[in-house]
Amino acid sequence: MFPEMAREAAYKGAEIMLRTAGYTPPVRDAWRFTNQSNAFCNLMVTASVCMCGSDGTFDSMGEAMVCDFDGTIIAHGASGRADEVITAEVHPDLVREARGVWGVENNIYQLGHRGYAAVKGGAGDCPYTYMHDLAAGRYHLPWEATVQITDGTSCGIPAPTRLYQGSGPVE
Repeated sequence: MFPEMAREAAYKGAEIMLRTAGYTPPVRDAWRFTNQSNAFCNLMVTASVCMCGSDGTFDSMGEAMVCDFDGTIIAHGASGRADEVITAEVHPDLVREARGVWGVENNIYQLGHRGYAAVKGGAGDCPYTYMHDLAAGRYHLPWEATVQITDGTSCGIPAPTRLYQGSGPVE
């Protein structure tokens, strides 16, 4: 549930984002509203699928959905059946149109041109501390010392031994 991934895809021009997951029922509401917010905040269609059934350890919830660029759910599989298939007709041309003609709700444009009604061209700097810290390799949460789960071992995934090798933009 990283909204930055959807933002990056939209920033590079994606009009439709495919999202896959294996979430369990406790995050059902978060699954729904993040699919919708990814669509609306980036003016893109989101087509999201979530594994359904058991992997032997966890029971995943299913619930594929397609959200239109305005955040409207246009297809939703909520039966919890592993063989459920949903379909939806989407229109990338409407995504392109919204990105070109929407004003106040053109969220992805607004991010890079904040206050364009007050400042010619808008403010284009980056006022967000977390972005500066992440880029500088010093990202640190105020509550980080209390975080107890820092790898996948609680879900049966072996602790990683490989060290991170690189940084920079995703290509």
